[in-house]
Amino acid sequence: MAKKKHAHHGGSWKVAYADFVTAMMALFLCLWLTSQDQKIKDAVERAFRNPFSSVTKESVGIIPNKDAAATSKQAGKFQSVSAVEMETMRRLSEDLEKLLKQQDEEQRNVKIDLTPDGLCINIFDRSHKPVFNPDTDVFTDYGAWVFNTLAWEIARFKTFRIELQGHTESNTQASREAHSKWELSTERANAARRKLVQNGVGSEQICKVSGFADTAPMPDYAPDAEINRRVTVLLKMKESLNSLSDSSVSTLSPPNIHDPSPN
Repeated sequence: MAKKKHAHHGGSWKVAYADFVTAMMALFLCLWLTSQDQKIKDAVERAFRNPFSSVTKESVGIIPNKDAAATSKQAGKFQSVSAVEMETMRRLSEDLEKLLKQQDEEQRNVKIDLTPDGLCINIFDRSHKPVFNPDTDVFTDYGAWVFNTLAWEIARFKTFRIELQGHTESNTQASREAHSKWELSTERANAARRKLVQNGVGSEQICKVSGFADTAPMPDYAPDAEINRRVTVLLKMKESLNSLSDSSVSTLSPPNIHDPSPN
């Protein structure tokens, strides 16, 4: 008499078991994350957003590592701000580009550069769209709009440290004999400081205001080029993992201002 073969039950139970194990792993991961402090949660979030960059100078992973001296040596010279802070600067740079409606390279009045030390914003006092009235530190309507817009964006980040620099081109003719290029560049930098503070930037954030006259022309431009007539705003940040947390960003309503210049 032939033996009766057992019925074939298939492999569906294996699929169900695999789904169950995966769900349990996800549950345990969520429970672990919810039990961590806010710094770890922020680090995990940033790792998912940008998995190929390290979060801090001391770590190449998502969790800060105190024993990473060897890693930092292999990395060579690290930038003076962390990856988190650079991401903050990059986002601010993009927001400013949109708000200020930048034109082509030759016509733009604001140039924004992301540097290893932070964000460098040059506001040019061009003849076709002046920021200041001639030979004075008095803003034009357009100049006031630019600095009001900058102030509103910068004021959102309380960890910024701000340096202001005034510059002129070499052929600037002061309207008064005693009113030198040094005084004009310094007064314009100080006028920029006042405008930023009036529009929400903390006075304690501004650490330096200086005038350079015509001693620091723009790279690749002649000393007498109009583009050298500018105010430079340097934004630097303290090295902190909390620079993107809610405590470092305040909520402000945008000012009711519009670019007064024609499109």
